[in-house]
Amino acid sequence: MKPEHLPLLKSVSAPAVHPDGTRAVVSVTRPDFDGDAYVGQLWSVPQDPERPARRLTRGFRDTAPAFSPDGRVLAFVRSAPGGKPQLYVVEAAGGEPQVLTDRPLGVSSFAWSPDSQRLVFGSRQPDDGRYGTVDGVGAGGEDARLITSFKYRMNGVGYLQDQPLQLFVLDVPDLGDEPRVQPAGRALKDSHDSHDAGHDAAAKGLPDARQLTSAATDHTGESFSSDGRWVYFVAALHDKSDEDLAAGIYRVAADGGEPEPVQASNAGPQTVLAARESRDGKWLFFTAQDLGVSGLDFVAKNTVLHVIPAAGGEARALSDAENMDVDAPGGLIALRGKDAALVLNNAQGTVELLEFSATGSHALLVHGDRVVTGAGAAEDSLFISFTDAATAGDVACLNQGQLRLLTDFSAALRTEAGIIEPQALVVPSSDGHEVHGWVLAPPGKGPHPVLLNIHGGPFSQYTVALFDEAQVYAEAGYAVVMCNPRGSAGYGQTHGRAIKERMGTVDMQDVLAFLDGALEKFSALDAGALGIMGGSYGGYLTAWTISQDHRFRAAIVERGFLDPVSFTGSSDIGWFFGGEYTGTLPEQVAAQSPMATITQVRTPTLVIHSEDDLRCPVEQGQRYFTALKQQGVDSAFLVFPGEDHELSRSGTPHHRRQRFEHILAWWARHLPTASDRGGQHPAVGT
Repeated sequence: MKPEHLPLLKSVSAPAVHPDGTRAVVSVTRPDFDGDAYVGQLWSVPQDPERPARRLTRGFRDTAPAFSPDGRVLAFVRSAPGGKPQLYVVEAAGGEPQVLTDRPLGVSSFAWSPDSQRLVFGSRQPDDGRYGTVDGVGAGGEDARLITSFKYRMNGVGYLQDQPLQLFVLDVPDLGDEPRVQPAGRALKDSHDSHDAGHDAAAKGLPDARQLTSAATDHTGESFSSDGRWVYFVAALHDKSDEDLAAGIYRVAADGGEPEPVQASNAGPQTVLAARESRDGKWLFFTAQDLGVSGLDFVAKNTVLHVIPAAGGEARALSDAENMDVDAPGGLIALRGKDAALVLNNAQGTVELLEFSATGSHALLVHGDRVVTGAGAAEDSLFISFTDAATAGDVACLNQGQLRLLTDFSAALRTEAGIIEPQALVVPSSDGHEVHGWVLAPPGKGPHPVLLNIHGGPFSQYTVALFDEAQVYAEAGYAVVMCNPRGSAGYGQTHGRAIKERMGTVDMQDVLAFLDGALEKFSALDAGALGIMGGSYGGYLTAWTISQDHRFRAAIVERGFLDPVSFTGSSDIGWFFGGEYTGTLPEQVAAQSPMATITQVRTPTLVIHSEDDLRCPVEQGQRYFTALKQQGVDSAFLVFPGEDHELSRSGTPHHRRQRFEHILAWWARHLPTASDRGGQHPAVGT
């Protein structure tokens, strides 16, 4: 795979399954260089393998499909070029989609009522005068912000309290009605003279959206109760919510009113990720992470599925808190049958699909060398979306315990770009701890220069899924070595918490042991031509390692956590993250800080950062690069405007391609291969 093949990476959403179980609808999106944006449409995927999948919509970017419970209507989110995502509906049998919202900051998520008559959705509500709500007042002309809380910014969003995520409910119009004629002339003047929001919506031919929540905080995970009377959501509405990481379950009457907490009688400090009432209305499933007595102890805490009687009472943990992590992705809960829930579990470089009943029984439905990314069930049908070593995203159904592939969205990726199969490897660390990972080696005998890649998190994991970065580097002639050291997710909480207040110890030991093991096992790898790279926590461990180990010819430190001291005041999570991971005593922090040991670095280093990164702010990269330059280390600083912490995963297609080109140019300069000698790449190091 080369950088120009990025548009072949087709991502597939969680499947929306029709209530009769005969088909699912998914969103298939991809990067597009012409529009410098992500484009995609909805696809209908029949369960019958004799009937091919077909494109259902033709919008610029159509995502998040969901069938109404009666199966008559399909709702989804559509984005126009340069526009905000809005809520649309279309008849399930086909037809012209109808827009339901015109929110100034767009719609983020939604859910159907059980009677198929209403939709609840989340949308950021801007304060008057902010975010373009007043013509002629741009971002630089807005009023000053007075900040009094820790939680005032979020990467990818910006400021929070003047645009909280609120919940709204609307009645779905009869799609068979005659389209409303847009007012003109006197009627248009009359509509402009009215200041009533509902009247404005009606004048645009849109249903009135009634606001359900109003607190100046985000309200997420909205869903209706089984009888349609309540809307459940997750928020931090408790006293002193600015001083901990806790979030709880609340519900509000679907017709409006004050939210009320839904709290288990035995619950301690925890952050709830998602909540869904069972279809029979007897149980409430929720996923949560325990936060300890302080309400801040988030380090390597597995997400656990719980159940509580819908009428209230004690919560029971359904999943194993030590060995299961049902936080993939985002604590997803899909319902199945009357009283069962489907969740995804991080498991040793894979993601499994599990089913739990409210009574406590559970079954492992899908496992093996794949990453399940979504699931949906209806009648006796179960559809999943997944990725593995050969696909960026596809759909399958589960029949009698066997998966049957229904799509092949990555066919062009395999034929045009080529995919190199990773080889799994387990290597003992110096203390005997087993380190699990993979090696991708280019074709040929070698010797191949080696790139040691380190993932972010740190409570995250490399998986068996197709990884575009590893494919690009391997195509350029590099052997890619990557593993899940202690601190990673998917191997239990003890494994993840091994680096709490010990960053740069056993984690560095593990990645270097895995590198040594790979060099010993694969003779095609060149032990004399090594590079090291990583982003976020991976940027941290790269910077830390090159101050301790000088065998690498060059390094790339990307969006790194590089100085715990300045991180505390500049990062959106800085007020708690560093203290929990590195501790708070000055000597303790310094013993884990790349900035404290930077004078020992001699390795040529490319520092990459994004200007709008609020997670690891750009000052981290600026200060690290400047210090390297001051001490004469061969270094360069690559800065991307308009991008945040997610550049490598969801940045604009142009910037993602350009990032790859600069990275390959850096490696071509310090670790040239027959495929990557730098001639086709931009100059780096000026």
